[in-house]
Amino acid sequence: MSQRIKHIISELKDQYLIEDSLRPWIIGFSGGKDSTVLLQLVWYALMEIPAENRKRPIHVVCNDTLVENPIIQDYVGGVLKKIADSAVAQGLPVFVENTIPRLEDTFWVNVIGRGYPVPNNAFRWCTDKMKIKPTSRFIIEQVAENGEAIILIGTRSSESATRARSIKKHEIKGKRLTKHPHHPNTFVYSPIKDLFLEEVWYIINTKTSPWGADNSKLFQIYFDASADDYECPTMVTDKSHGSCGQSRFGCWTCTVVKEDKSLTAQVAKGQTWLQPLLSLRTSMFDERNVSDNRLPTRRNGQAAVSDDGVNQGNYTPKYRATLLEQLLTAQRKMQVEKPGIELITNQELIAIQVIWHKDLLFNYRVSEIYNKVYDKTLDMKKDTEKIQKEIDLLKSVCDDQPSDFDLIQELLIMQKNKALLNRKRGLKDDMERVIEKYLDKEPA
Repeated sequence: MSQRIKHIISELKDQYLIEDSLRPWIIGFSGGKDSTVLLQLVWYALMEIPAENRKRPIHVVCNDTLVENPIIQDYVGGVLKKIADSAVAQGLPVFVENTIPRLEDTFWVNVIGRGYPVPNNAFRWCTDKMKIKPTSRFIIEQVAENGEAIILIGTRSSESATRARSIKKHEIKGKRLTKHPHHPNTFVYSPIKDLFLEEVWYIINTKTSPWGADNSKLFQIYFDASADDYECPTMVTDKSHGSCGQSRFGCWTCTVVKEDKSLTAQVAKGQTWLQPLLSLRTSMFDERNVSDNRLPTRRNGQAAVSDDGVNQGNYTPKYRATLLEQLLTAQRKMQVEKPGIELITNQELIAIQVIWHKDLLFNYRVSEIYNKVYDKTLDMKKDTEKIQKEIDLLKSVCDDQPSDFDLIQELLIMQKNKALLNRKRGLKDDMERVIEKYLDKEPA
């Protein structure tokens, strides 16, 4: 086993030192077992290369969907800090990059704001918005700056028959690099594709983390998340080890599968503070296809009613408001034990209110729902005095023409809403329609 690991490190050194260009390496890092092993082996290779030859930058990219399993999120955050600090201390060209979805693409803005039904296999909108787009933007930036880039992935053939077919489909015989199927001038390198699961755990449990992390924590996370029906490899390096499952960690909101076995196992093994997440996730799965929770049309106006009369459109305003209340209630319950936990950001709350306003949903207000759950009096408007001064000034300028004040005020609100959601596209057309509406009101 040690010889196979040495061979991978040797290949990594050879590939790194190829002088055809200094194309940056991009490593997708989730904090899981495979990406951890990949980065460890790359790190070992770098340490064997003389400092003067470490010219190629390596970007460790971690994408946070904002709905990650909190235990994983906390663990990964700590590891990334150690990676960044150790890279500086050891003089390695390793740089940590964090990517997140744009506000308009987050889970809650789409589900609670726009009323998208939570994902299933037929409508899996989340992967593109929350995972692919953020990382793709970073890759595109690197290619634009450097001409080309190489992505290192921790995919292994032994993971599944599907993974094996995918690797074989894209690899070029006799070459380490393959062309990325979607990004031009981008190549893919899979250094650990031939490793077996037992070898992955061998590296994690026997090799010292070069950035000073405690790999036993990672093992414990997998151990706690292993359900009884997972195939668990037995660790032969230390008889004190139990078995560790192949649990996949992802978004706690994922409703593509019927049951989140990792989250269920964590709760069953003592992480009871996660129970509100599990209950809400189960509720979202069960309530997804309830006709009363869905509209008869989609957001584009297209009819969405099944042959047997079941509504299949977006969520109704009432259910969106109910879901927001359930989410905030779960957040408050978890904050009793974990005060720093945040299931939805303030920016998302504001964006949801913006979308509800645009959708003419005036019967429900985010601030009222928040106040109900937290028993507070929250005014979502910031800098109220400053805003009032701006309004008074605008009114004084438009003293003779009240309709001008209404027009300018509406245009300003529209521009602020578009800026908040990072969606400037269509702003010009929307403004023209508002101006035409006001011109039609003016007397001839």
